[in-house]
Amino acid sequence: MLKPLNPNIAATFTPPVMEARRWIAGATFPPERPLINVSQAAPVQPPPAGLRQALADAVLNEPAAHLYGPVLGMPELRAEVAAEWSRAYGGRVLPEQVAITSGCNQAFTATLTTLAAPGDEVLLPMPWYFNHKMHLDMAGVVAVPLATDGALLPDVDVAKALITPKTRAIVLVTPNNPGGVEYPAELVMAFFKLAQAQGIALVLDETYRDFDSRTSAAHTLFQEPDWDQTLIDLYSFSKAYRLTGHRVGALIGSVARLAEIEKYLDTVTICPNQLGQRGALWGMQNLRQWLAGERDEILARRRAIETGFPALEGWNLKGVGAYFAYVEHPFDAPSDQVAKALVDTASVLLLPGTMFRPEGDAQGKRELRIAYANADVNGIGTLFARLTSFRI
Repeated sequence: MLKPLNPNIAATFTPPVMEARRWIAGATFPPERPLINVSQAAPVQPPPAGLRQALADAVLNEPAAHLYGPVLGMPELRAEVAAEWSRAYGGRVLPEQVAITSGCNQAFTATLTTLAAPGDEVLLPMPWYFNHKMHLDMAGVVAVPLATDGALLPDVDVAKALITPKTRAIVLVTPNNPGGVEYPAELVMAFFKLAQAQGIALVLDETYRDFDSRTSAAHTLFQEPDWDQTLIDLYSFSKAYRLTGHRVGALIGSVARLAEIEKYLDTVTICPNQLGQRGALWGMQNLRQWLAGERDEILARRRAIETGFPALEGWNLKGVGAYFAYVEHPFDAPSDQVAKALVDTASVLLLPGTMFRPEGDAQGKRELRIAYANADVNGIGTLFARLTSFRI
């Protein structure tokens, strides 16, 4: 008989990407209609050759790459992040305000573990990133849904009305997952001011910052006096340098906050992946121009989504940016049924909006997420052709 299970674990849902993979397990697709997988926002290509060579050199020639390292990460990488964030945002970030984590998901779980206890509340805009909701569920923290408008942007006044004595943080993701939208700088600042006034944290997940379409800084929060008393910024190296399997992320916050986060990290992973950290550092120091080209490619795919979407009669493009397009479908069936039917009749794997909203939410039944990290402009054209002819 199964031993007793933590009810918080039992209460949360199955990991959505893993569930979607089971839809295609054992399936075969006709040669003329191979699978288009737009379910996950992760590049499948390996890192560029120079980075792979740097990793190989570290394996062969750096004994420390195989040992435990500092819990909060390599000093050299922390310093590089601090310098880049200071330059990019026109503010002042110190190396001791940076922690390196085992991916951005761990940056989030470590941060929220120090912020919220069971029974506390955290505001999550909808549609939300499902792993954020899953962690809060498993930690016994109440995820308070924050509605967004037709452009998928949250409202500060609506958020303020939801804050209670139990609220510990507001979480924002920009560019957004799953919606793709880039939050305007003034909106991000308004949420910062709200969090500051309420004495709660603003957790800003910028996993996709490298693919923001704006040429200026996405926000000016790091220019604020005592920014670190309110803001905790999260980042992932996975998307920028194709290091998904090496699990390297970062968080930026106060020295006092990082001292508490160190307790969590020391009991979970002891230290972040040593090879991944060296790869991230090499990438930051050597791949600026290459990364600019990657950004250009993603922006070209975004334009292909925007220009091609009007051909999809009855569909509505709610948000697009970074790796994502978030759409409304025109069918009577709920989105989870639509998504499964797309696998069977169109060889398209994507995620339904029901995975990004509370159970039973009416809007989620109308929505789908397209993750185009691995669909180039031609592939997007093929995707649209299949969606145009799809019926359920």
